[in-house]
Amino acid sequence: MSIQLEQKPALVVIDLQVGILGYPAAHPKEQIIANSAALAEAFRAHGLPVVLVNVDGSAVGRTDRGKATGRIGGRSLAAETTVLVPELNQRPSDITVTKRSLGAFLTTDLDAKLKNAGATQIVLTGVSTTSGVESTARSAYDLGYHVAFVTDAMTDNLEAHNASIEHQFPKLGELGTTAEVLELLTAR
Repeated sequence: MSIQLEQKPALVVIDLQVGILGYPAAHPKEQIIANSAALAEAFRAHGLPVVLVNVDGSAVGRTDRGKATGRIGGRSLAAETTVLVPELNQRPSDITVTKRSLGAFLTTDLDAKLKNAGATQIVLTGVSTTSGVESTARSAYDLGYHVAFVTDAMTDNLEAHNASIEHQFPKLGELGTTAEVLELLTAR
């Protein structure tokens, strides 16, 4: 197994919300949701932090993509699109953050919440691999967290997804599968 779990890892689920899941992706979204939900239940059962992240809008910077689609930075999304998918079974004990950037650290208090929970590692799932997941991983790595990627619990378009997994993620952390992480949790 390539993933190792620290004494206090935190599961961080990125953008599994109603409005994001309509975009085309390399892997079936049902699989990504089911794997993330199984991990969330296992982390909760072991008394480990579960972080559910959603996005509501974007940073204010101009982008070529935003100009092409007519989406201006800084705008909030429609409230119904920011709702986390019910399969995650959100609990009051979960840490929930709403971001307005690609990554989950820069526009939230996630770092403080993770430190308060004693977490030294984040285990990442969600969408999209190259945006929300990778941006969160880069910040986490820079902040000194150990980073683990659950590659069968994240998706993007196929070419982008594979590029992150093959070229970027090995520089930022460890890669593994849902089954491997669940096995490590069971062995604790």
